[in-house]
This record gives sequence, structure tokens and C-alpha cells, in this order.
Amino acid sequence: MFQLMIVPFVLFLSVNFAQATTLPNFTGLVEKHGVAVVNISAVQSSNMMNNQIIPEIPGIPENSPFYDFFKRHIQPFPGPRKSEPKSLGSGFIISSDGYILTNAHVVETADEITVKLNDKREFVAEIIGTDRKTDIALIKINATDLPEVTQGDPENLKVGEWVIAIGSPFGFEHSVTAGIVSAKGRSLAQENYVPFIQTDVAINPGNSGGPLFNMKGEVVGINSQIYSRTGGFMGLSFAIPINVATEIADQLKISGKVSRGRIGVMIQEVTKELADSFGLTDSKGALVVSIEKEGPAEKAGVQARDIILKFDDKEVLTSSDLPRIVGNTKPGSKATIQVWRDGTLKTVKVEVGETPSDETSENRKLKQSKKPDTTNRLGLALSEITDEQKKQLEIANGLLVEDIQPGIASSSGIRIGDIILGFNSKDVKSVVQFNGLLNQVKSGKNIALLVKRGDITTFITMKLSDDDKEN
Repeated sequence: MFQLMIVPFVLFLSVNFAQATTLPNFTGLVEKHGVAVVNISAVQSSNMMNNQIIPEIPGIPENSPFYDFFKRHIQPFPGPRKSEPKSLGSGFIISSDGYILTNAHVVETADEITVKLNDKREFVAEIIGTDRKTDIALIKINATDLPEVTQGDPENLKVGEWVIAIGSPFGFEHSVTAGIVSAKGRSLAQENYVPFIQTDVAINPGNSGGPLFNMKGEVVGINSQIYSRTGGFMGLSFAIPINVATEIADQLKISGKVSRGRIGVMIQEVTKELADSFGLTDSKGALVVSIEKEGPAEKAGVQARDIILKFDDKEVLTSSDLPRIVGNTKPGSKATIQVWRDGTLKTVKVEVGETPSDETSENRKLKQSKKPDTTNRLGLALSEITDEQKKQLEIANGLLVEDIQPGIASSSGIRIGDIILGFNSKDVKSVVQFNGLLNQVKSGKNIALLVKRGDITTFITMKLSDDDKEN
């Protein structure tokens, strides 16, 4: 009896000892490769409204999912003021002559960017270029002989593999967290060009722009987003694959902007039910919902209700694959599209057009013909669009998002430069009308805003909290 009791105990110790010896040790990786990780902070001292400077908020609440964004206070005060540097996020050195990768949302609103190295040296950085569509930014400091990261191949990542993140969560520099890859090729709402790496690595505000390492010490991704209902880590984080980031960085380094292909179609996912109704055996491809008039697809003969199965010999397994494949195609090149139409396979040839870059898109060209209205209870500062701008954007109505203050809207996914076309079931035509509709909604109720961003139009929902003050 005594022996029967002791055997399981010994086995228990043996199993746990074996498990303990297989756990990874990250110390060598961190010591060798962590030196190439940097902290990024900034000063924004030139934000003006009515010739008055907008001061910093003393402290953005830590539960804000945009804590690491640089935000501005609503109330102006007269006279010059030099703001103190504020930690925004992280980055990492990709070449010894000072080129650094980070997220676009970390640096794009900053007037002066300071990069702090692992050895405590600080440098003022120059923005080489940013790309909002992938949330990638390339910046540079004037330094040489810097430690640089080794880049890996995200295609070789396996789900369940150990990875670590190094960054500055909440401003705590060179913090290390570890976890596993929990999914690959993840598509997120409003993000059409990035097949995200999903992990359970603890990522918090301030980690944005920092590297995701595999166990070889190679960077396989850039930590970019978290899924959260509190603003803090809840077990899901998302990184941009390093190969995607490198392609963007190469273009930014050469020209300061990114060139992407486009064919001018609106698409949706092919469900099993849709596949059955169209006579397809597999629920794959991208269903064409509508086609841009006189766009590349229409000229090529693509029709609404076509299901695109291949583009330039690359399989389109899900609808989210198509924007990435087309976007990576050189504008002006010829491509072959395989479509499923009326129960048969057909092939058409298309000349790929070019997607307006962040710097040349019509949204970016929109200038403030008049000062934006004071931010509303969502934290949005909106301005009205001229008739000429509406014509260029091919819209009948809408409001430009000029600024976003911390609050409901900042955590909803709305971005500066978006066009708000509708409020619930109503078209929006003026700031006064929008704010009037907003103020009719009681706290605790949900609203849906129809938002246009580039070629994508979608509804974004948000719930008005009890803390809102109605205007």
C-alpha cells in the first residue's frame, strides 16, 4: 500500500521535472538582441487652434487603448509653450546607419521625435515616411555602428511556437514578455493589407512598434495592436509580419511613399451558402459586389457577382487575400484574373491601377477650408467637405475627421482623415446636423457611423458611455 502511494508521487515529480527542463530560457536572446530595441518619445509643441497652442493632457488614462498615441487637450491657452517629451512607443534598428522601424501611429502626429537607445544615448529622429494602411513608419537617426536586428521569415513560424516581445509598455523601457504564436494570417476589421501574426504575448500601450522575436533571435513581426475591452492586455495581440514591413520600408526609403496596385472592386467573403448558390464546391475566393466605373476591373471585363479565385496565378482563398495580392502588384503591370462566372471558369487580363498613397490620396489632400468644429462628445473634431472635394471623392455628402481626442471614438477604430458618410440610417451633411443627431442619443445607447477610408466603406459602431456630456 505504501509503495502504491509513493509511485504516483515519484512519477509526478518526474513529469514536472521533465516539463521544467523543456521550458525556454530567454536570457541570452534578450542580452544579444535587445540592444537594438529603442524607446520613442516626442514633443508636439506646434499644434495651433485660433492662433493658440493646444497644451498636452497631463496624463492619458492608462486604460485607454490609445494611451501610446500623442493626444492634445481640447482647451487652448494663449502664448508659446514647450511641451515635455512623452513616451509614445517602441521601435528597433534595422541598419547600423540609423534606420529604425516602428508603427505609423506612434510617430505621425509628432513634431519632434526622440529616440533613446539601450545605452541611454538620445537622438532626434527624422521621419523618412509613413504608411497608414499597414501602420508602418521608417525613421532615421544620425548615428553609425549601431546594433541591428536580424530579420527572420514569418512564413516559417509555427502556431504554438515561442516568441517574445521587447518594448516600453506604459513607458517602462526594455520590458520583456513572452508567449506563443496563437494564429497566423489573421485578418482584422479595417486592415486589408496585413496578414497579422496573433500571439498571447502580453502587449500593452507603449509596446507599439517594438519587435516580436522568435527563439533564434530573429525579428518576425512588429507589435501593432491588441484586442481589448479595457485598454490593457487581455490575451490577444497582433504583430505585422516583418516581410510586409520590410517591403513597405524599402519603398519609404526610396521615395518616402508606398505604391500599391488596385483594380477597383468591392468584394465580400464567400460563405458556404454563397458557394452553394453559385455552384462552387469550395467556399473560397472573393465575391465581387460592385465595380468602380471605368476602373481597371471594369475595363478588363470583370463583372459584379464574379468570384475571383486567382489573381496573377496566386490563389485567393479568402476575400482578405485579394487586397494584399493586388496591393503587392506593381501599378501599370498586366495581371491575369481567374473568375467563376455562371458556373464556369473564365480568365480576363487587367492592367493594374495605382492606389493613392497616404501622401497623395484625396483624403490627405483635404485642407481645412474652415477651422474644425470643437470636438463633440465622441471626441471628434469634424469639418465639412467642399463640393469640389466631394466630386473628387465621388461622394454626395460627408464630414472629414480632423482630430480625435481620447474617448469613445479613439477606441473605436476611427482615424484622422476618415470621411463620415452616415449616422445610423441618416446621411450626414453638416457638422451642426451631426452633433444634433449625436446629442439626441442617450448615454448607454449604440450608434453606427458609416465611414469611408480610401476605397473601403464600412460601419463602425460604438456605445455612448454614462460619462459623456451632451452638448
